[in-house]
Amino acid sequence: MGDHSGKVNVTNQVVSYIGEHIQSGAWPVGEKIPSENQLTEQLGVSRASLRAAIRHFVGLGALDSIHGKGTFVISDQIQPMQGGSSRFTPEDFRDIQKVLEFRWLIEPEACYMAAQRADAQMLARLRQHLNSLVEHVGDQEAFVQADIAFHLEICRQTGNPLILKSMQMVYQENRKDFDLINEQFGYKDGVYYHTLIYKALEDGNGELARDYMQEHLRQALDRMEIED
Repeated sequence: MGDHSGKVNVTNQVVSYIGEHIQSGAWPVGEKIPSENQLTEQLGVSRASLRAAIRHFVGLGALDSIHGKGTFVISDQIQPMQGGSSRFTPEDFRDIQKVLEFRWLIEPEACYMAAQRADAQMLARLRQHLNSLVEHVGDQEAFVQADIAFHLEICRQTGNPLILKSMQMVYQENRKDFDLINEQFGYKDGVYYHTLIYKALEDGNGELARDYMQEHLRQALDRMEIED
């Protein structure tokens, strides 16, 4: 994933711009915000920095991105991250970055493979894990457990035991990192992206499922750096 420091500085500027427009009412609740093309041209930033900033506000519950339609303001009450004043230590950051980079290499393609093999039983298990995520918002232990179960079910459905075993090891040996991410950033992102991934798999759309998983993992790292 490389060095994100330059992009993060720009992203922070875009975060400030978007936050001001939401809270001032310049972008009213219920309205669609300007398009990516308009904002990148107006602000002179890359799509990557703009999308990272938008994902930040999606996670905060202020924006909602609807595939094929655009991004809409759904709240002007921007709440801080669940973690409050807590911050990742440099060691935490390095550990989490390594885990995310490894997952980036494996899990998007696992989504694509799982979509080709998806059946009613697999989808029922995924739906159960997704429902558990929603039901356990506010309960970190149960929420993270449901999160891990969702991801491992996708890996299991690839039919490749090496993928499943490697990811089981990653989740088991790095459980603390997943707890830290949840503690810092809360629950909305998990429910949002897991719902999108589930719907793509339900539709048998492996490419879209892969894209959502990539965005989910990239968003986790981007959000962590924005808060750093």
